[in-house]
Amino acid sequence: MEIVILILVFAVLFAIGVPIAFSIGAATICAFLFAVDFMPAVTTVAQRMAGGLNSFALLAIPLFILSGQLMAKGGIARRLIDFSKAFIGMFPGGLAFVNVISCMLFGAISGSAVAATSAIGGFMIPEMKRDGFDGDFSAALTATASSTGLLIPPSNILIIYAVASGGVSIAALFVAGYLPGLLMGLALMIVAAGYARKHNMPRGARVSVKEAARRTLAALPSLLLVVIVIGGILGGVFTATEAGGIAVVYSLILAVLVYREVKPAELTEVLIKSAETTAIVMFLIGTSIAMSWLLAYENVPAELATILLDISDNPLVLFLLINLFLLAIGIFMDMTPAVLIFTPIFLPVAVELGMSPLHFGIMLIMNLTIGLCTPPVGSILFVSCAVAKTSIGNIVRPMAPMYVALIVALLLVTYVPEISESLPRYFGLID
Repeated sequence: MEIVILILVFAVLFAIGVPIAFSIGAATICAFLFAVDFMPAVTTVAQRMAGGLNSFALLAIPLFILSGQLMAKGGIARRLIDFSKAFIGMFPGGLAFVNVISCMLFGAISGSAVAATSAIGGFMIPEMKRDGFDGDFSAALTATASSTGLLIPPSNILIIYAVASGGVSIAALFVAGYLPGLLMGLALMIVAAGYARKHNMPRGARVSVKEAARRTLAALPSLLLVVIVIGGILGGVFTATEAGGIAVVYSLILAVLVYREVKPAELTEVLIKSAETTAIVMFLIGTSIAMSWLLAYENVPAELATILLDISDNPLVLFLLINLFLLAIGIFMDMTPAVLIFTPIFLPVAVELGMSPLHFGIMLIMNLTIGLCTPPVGSILFVSCAVAKTSIGNIVRPMAPMYVALIVALLLVTYVPEISESLPRYFGLID
């Protein structure tokens, strides 16, 4: 009965526009009320929220958020675009390739798909229009390409999964995200190549070796952030949380002293925005952990595992069903609560079917990143449409082949474990 109340209250609150964190928290308390009195229910939820947030690994999130804010405001978008143009802009329809590569790089460096959509889209969508690309296609490509950065470290959502899974190495997840993220980008570039060929798009201007070297040097300090963070973690120099602190110091030096795009007087605004984002994310994490605990208390994961195994004992079929469910969830729910709520539910099933927790985590995140750019609720879509001055309805058609390409990439990652596990195994992070 408690689970029925939980689902009904959450669905009603979410449908009438209550913020998802409040919807999750209120639904969890209401479900508890049917088992205990009011005060024990509120106290239990509060305790679970506080206990769930008491994690050293989660300290990395506000640090990477602050680092991302500094990098997003530090002028790296233009430098990454110029860098990409120097090497792939000369191909037919090269601006589309530049868009994808720039979104991937910016999303990885900033850790935010929304920031990547806004920053890269603000430059690339108008330029693609001037080059003859359809505006709706440009907006759709920017939205889908921006989501790839969430798999390429440093990524906050991978840290959240590490906490939710109860033991998967953050370093292993960071390394595991590279090939799936690149695969998503490659899938989108294949779609872009087909569009360029169909519409006979022009080649971009070639740049001299000297100019290419200049652009590389300009972008190199930004790209080094990923090298420093991942290299330090893999080398055992620092933990993921300590890497967040190093990323903040490096981003501050880069934005204020090297690129000089952020004035000292603007740091207060950056800190306030980072604090606001951190508060939202942490509240989401806290309420989601409380709901996840209630689901476990009601034995939902075990019951769901039984139901799924009764449907079929074929892992191929069950993985497909899990993917379909997660894709549907990703359309309507933010990534953070989705990871925290559904990891404890589906991870035991996946493990029983022979999938490693690392592999499942990458598959889970990949599903939810696709959901971010899926109509009608995908958060990235609203930003991309605002930049392109179009509507979600207009970009659905050009987005269809991109969505198909991402689904193909998802199925490859699901059924070919080596895509996720080969790099962590090479670096000795998994057996």
